[in-house]
Amino acid sequence: MIQASWYVKKFGSAENRFLQGALENFFKREFPKFFGPILREKLVFELIKILETMLPLKERVKPGQMVWNAVDISTRADSPRCKFVPVVLTIISEDDVKKLKKGTTMSEIRDHAIARITNEAFEQGALLSMRDIGLLSWRQSGVLSAYRKSYEKKYNVTLPTTGSIQDMGSCVSHKKLIIKKVFIEKKDPLVVSRETKHTMYAVDRYLKDFYRVKYCFDDSKDINFTSRATGLSKFLIKQYFDILKDYKNNS
Repeated sequence: MIQASWYVKKFGSAENRFLQGALENFFKREFPKFFGPILREKLVFELIKILETMLPLKERVKPGQMVWNAVDISTRADSPRCKFVPVVLTIISEDDVKKLKKGTTMSEIRDHAIARITNEAFEQGALLSMRDIGLLSWRQSGVLSAYRKSYEKKYNVTLPTTGSIQDMGSCVSHKKLIIKKVFIEKKDPLVVSRETKHTMYAVDRYLKDFYRVKYCFDDSKDINFTSRATGLSKFLIKQYFDILKDYKNNS
């Protein structure tokens, strides 16, 4: 069996963000024995023609905005039952242009735009991934992740993405931020859940994991032992160990 290329694995599912891909995926999933690929493609083509003729735009899109199909917050992108929500995203705003006229750098506008569209999607019941934003801005998702992390660190926030809300990809820094807010800054977990756009269930789960790690740390166990005992990744445990070491040195 020929293995799919990295590019197919990385970007193949992005076709489902568009109407044709979404419809083809629907017929493939719900009626696998009724339509072959050729008939399915023809049926979808005819359906799209009807939809474009009969249905007006659901919402008025302003200059600088666009519509994108993002992952429904109630599902996961890697789920066979993944759902998508059409969201309106402000790629460039009038306020952005005014700031540029005053000398604000394009990189600063970019970072705020990343934050803006992730929050806009979240408010409309959906989540953007760094791959989504990469497709919309013609940039590599890894580069955008670095921009996002820099913004989150600068403003002490966690942006609502598939990584931070659904624990997908390599995005684990939000856990460290939540623990620091509760354990170091002594903030109420309910306040932290609102600040980081996480459910109380998620915050409680992170705190539970943290205190399991703390028990091992206080007992002078190393990262390898703690990972085996808790089932957590060594990378995450190292982050928690760093928090505990800083707390111990400063207390």
